Amino acid sequence: MRATHSTWEVRVVDDGSADGTCGVVEEFARDEPRLILQREPHRGKGGAVKAGMLASDAKYRFLCDADFSMPVHEVDRFLPPYLDGYDVAIGTREGPGAHRVGEPESRHVMGRVFNGLIQATLLPGIADSQCGFKCFTAEAADALFPHQTIDGFSFDVEVLYLARRLGLSVIEVPITWYYDDVSSVKPVRDTWRMFKEVLRIRANHLRGRYAISPPGTR
Repeated sequence: MRATHSTWEVRVVDDGSADGTCGVVEEFARDEPRLILQREPHRGKGGAVKAGMLASDAKYRFLCDADFSMPVHEVDRFLPPYLDGYDVAIGTREGPGAHRVGEPESRHVMGRVFNGLIQATLLPGIADSQCGFKCFTAEAADALFPHQTIDGFSFDVEVLYLARRLGLSVIEVPITWYYDDVSSVKPVRDTWRMFKEVLRIRANHLRGRYAISPPGTR
């Protein structure tokens, strides 16, 4: 990021991994106190993100996947002064200005089918709810994440759905995204799990579980 963002931290939330991640982070953190390792029990990606977002007190809280398949300099496009006046800014790999690099056509089609389901049931008009790069203002994060119930990969669908219910502004930011075939995601297994999580979000809505107040009204 540009030097204008003088106060920052990088928070690595470890979801009970056994691959040496914690050791690598601890080694780098010896020379960089702004690198924070947050150890969490294994709950899933959504549980790790929720824990990290609520542990941070930053004014802007940027979420990214560990593989950082978006060029790091594009983080600036989610932050003032480049972008201002929003509550939630989400990266999108769809539409004008967005680029997918190296993604197999089968994975793209699978993602588009899942997004079509999400748009039809929960988030009409959001072209890419599953992109792993999102930024929240502190007020938005503190209003949304305490009410997140999904610990799996569909957590961001739930968070964006809550943002819409609260009337928060959600802006899509076109990014360049590089496909990485080294991933813990299993397309068939995890797509089925995500589908069940989307149904759970819909059921929560019908049961009135998402009766929450906008920031500043509680």
